[in-house]
Amino acid sequence: MSRGMTVVTRFAPSPTGHLHVGNVRTALHNWLFARHMGGRCLLRIDDTDTERSEERYVEGIHADLAWLGLAMDGEERQSGRFPLYEARFELLRSKGRVYPCFETAQELDLKRKVLLGRGLPPVYDRAALELGADEIAAREAKGETPHWRFKLDHAAPIEWNDLVRGPQHFDPALLSDPVIRRADGSWLYMLPSVIDDIDMGVTHILRGEDHVSNTATQIQMFAALGAKLPAFAHNALLVGTEGKLSKRLGSLGMDTLREAGIEPIALNALLARLGTSDPVEPVTDMAPLIARFDFAHFGRAPARFDEAELAMLNQKIVHMLPYDAVADRLPAAITRAAWPVVQPNLATVAEAADWAGVLAGDIEPPAPGDEDRAYLSEAATALEAMPWGDDPWHGLTSALKDSTGRKGRGLFLPLRLALTGETHGPDMAALLPLIGRERALARLRAASK
Repeated sequence: MSRGMTVVTRFAPSPTGHLHVGNVRTALHNWLFARHMGGRCLLRIDDTDTERSEERYVEGIHADLAWLGLAMDGEERQSGRFPLYEARFELLRSKGRVYPCFETAQELDLKRKVLLGRGLPPVYDRAALELGADEIAAREAKGETPHWRFKLDHAAPIEWNDLVRGPQHFDPALLSDPVIRRADGSWLYMLPSVIDDIDMGVTHILRGEDHVSNTATQIQMFAALGAKLPAFAHNALLVGTEGKLSKRLGSLGMDTLREAGIEPIALNALLARLGTSDPVEPVTDMAPLIARFDFAHFGRAPARFDEAELAMLNQKIVHMLPYDAVADRLPAAITRAAWPVVQPNLATVAEAADWAGVLAGDIEPPAPGDEDRAYLSEAATALEAMPWGDDPWHGLTSALKDSTGRKGRGLFLPLRLALTGETHGPDMAALLPLIGRERALARLRAASK
């Protein structure tokens, strides 16, 4: 990388649906690399498909990126850049690097089937290049409109050193000239993406390995437009826990994860390290992820995404979050003093609401047996007679141990059930002071009736 060059990356989603974990991983890697290098990460909305693109999906992209904490350093929309594409298209046309084609979809499909039947790669035969100017004019005069292909230079081998995959080599003669524009004049992905990357000053293109063949053809587009070639990094795709590409991952949106109580930093922490030699670790901010991001740590093996691993990581992170980071999401009963008491028992922040009811609401404990009912009556009498102090739990259990001879589970569990309605939970020595003397006495008396 040139000294003094500012790194510019881009995340370029199409607003034809909601972001899923694969999209988010691409966005995150672009953002982390830009931050690691002190550069900029841009958002480009690839909305050339005007029929399928919807504003609600643009709004969803913005909302998801904001939730993830991925603040972008600029934004462009392809739908506002059509004049630029037209100008660059005419430039390529003047150089003979784009050409019109009149084959129908059915004709092209038949050609592909014939080639495959002969055991040959289904590469376009460039038949349209044989059309003369008079024949093209005659077809257009009859109302036929062509689609357009970019003409690959078969004499120029395609090579680049991928930041993840290493040296890459393609023979352009084994690639089809890509269709760049439909007969209705609308644009396909390939050429506008290159034009935008040049115009936006993108220095590094980070995306999934399913784009490797696109990169091969786009490299010649960069050259045909007289532009410096950016660096490329193609990460292995995510796979599900069943060991193959998972349809589930393609539909696992941010709304689903939010509803499940996943912290955005948990998703970032997992996706930043999947497919690398670095361990997945719980973090509470992005700084460690930025500092450790390095393409040298990425491997070519599929990156396995496990929702159970995400849930476990999320729980660890919840146990690390300070009160101020979650205060606006907690019920009033979970005060600064209560948070560290209930926190170790939570898998998600939302679960704190369950303990708010224990601290300040009504509970419905299971009805005790006769023996435990008498024991709880004695507990109420003992608690009422003793000073509350700083540690009422140990004072109460010590007194009951001496008076009843109970110990272990028989001593503690009936009390926990009567006081919280739960068989397990936070340390009762920390929880009982938060419940308070009057509420504790009321619960013990109610359980003893």
